[in-house]
Amino acid sequence: MSLLIRGGILHDAIHPTPFAADILIRDGRIAAIAPDMTVSADTEIYDAAGLDIYPGFIDVHAHLGMFGTAGAETKDDVESSALVAPEQRGLDAVNPLEFTFQNAYEAGVTCVCTGPGSVSAIGGTHVALKTYGYRVADMVVRNPVAMKAAIGANPKSHQKSVSTRMTVIAAIRDTLYRAKEYLAKKERAAACGSDAPAYNSGLEALIPVLKKEIPLKVHGYRVDDLQAILRVAEELDIRLTLEHATDAFMLTDELLNADIPVAVGPYFGQPRRSELVNKSPARAVEMIRAGVRVSVMTDAPAVAIEYLPLSAGLLMREGLDEFEALKTITANAARHLGIEGRVGTLAVGLDADLVLARGCPMQMTVKPEAVFIDGRCVFSR
Repeated sequence: MSLLIRGGILHDAIHPTPFAADILIRDGRIAAIAPDMTVSADTEIYDAAGLDIYPGFIDVHAHLGMFGTAGAETKDDVESSALVAPEQRGLDAVNPLEFTFQNAYEAGVTCVCTGPGSVSAIGGTHVALKTYGYRVADMVVRNPVAMKAAIGANPKSHQKSVSTRMTVIAAIRDTLYRAKEYLAKKERAAACGSDAPAYNSGLEALIPVLKKEIPLKVHGYRVDDLQAILRVAEELDIRLTLEHATDAFMLTDELLNADIPVAVGPYFGQPRRSELVNKSPARAVEMIRAGVRVSVMTDAPAVAIEYLPLSAGLLMREGLDEFEALKTITANAARHLGIEGRVGTLAVGLDADLVLARGCPMQMTVKPEAVFIDGRCVFSR
């Protein structure tokens, strides 16, 4: 069965100017976009007259499905006993029936990157998931999507074996070098027909990072910490994404030269510690205008996932235009996670994840009227 969404105004996160067009959906994907389409009699029609249509929103950094009610008995996002634990997989801790998933898709957040928190220097892999479903394996867009790392105050204050920032960086650098040696031994063994090194789950999990298949997803705030991890990335020739990155605006040239994307936030609420003193949507706008690829996150449950569109709206409050703000939770976010071939824009061939609203959902007074995930209407007023 095909579905035609007729008569809406498309904000496709590709073209700055919205335009009127129909969207034909077939087998969960966008099959065509054009005005005044003619379709077969058996095509279902959804009348979107008077509605604005956006790509499904993407949160690049959250802990959805791993917190429950945030009580100790339901909190599964961090292993506080481990300084380095790359073998951990966020996918294994996600509860797809957690109420926050429904909160997400009803607000138009159709895809989320979720995984371990920031207590360990290396904490394990994150996964990109659709927010609607009952079996987590069926919700996966990409797994793994990144390897989580954390620098600065979080591991320094939570790990009994750590008392300085340089110890955290040293643990990351040392683990990556050991993984590099482990990979070299495996490759030599395969080439020579000799015995491979003994299996090591942690070092094995870091091989996709060393091969640049996934980035190191680095939680950090202060400029000195960010500079330190940039040095590690250059030494080992690996990809990074910077998460939170309060002081990243001081490193604009370095970020542009290395093509490193930045996820900013969470916004709402005042800084609670000295590392966050420079946190401001205005700084994010500065980076965007300089050419840095910026996404906005909630770090849910730090900020409720349903406020992701409003978080992007805070950049509009600082003078960013609606198109660029939209990209921070759609096109930029998809590229940040390496899933732009599936989601992030309204384009033929991509998943039919759509948000329909009367106006711009990044504004306080606008809520979605309907949300589609993989061409299925999962929410409607």
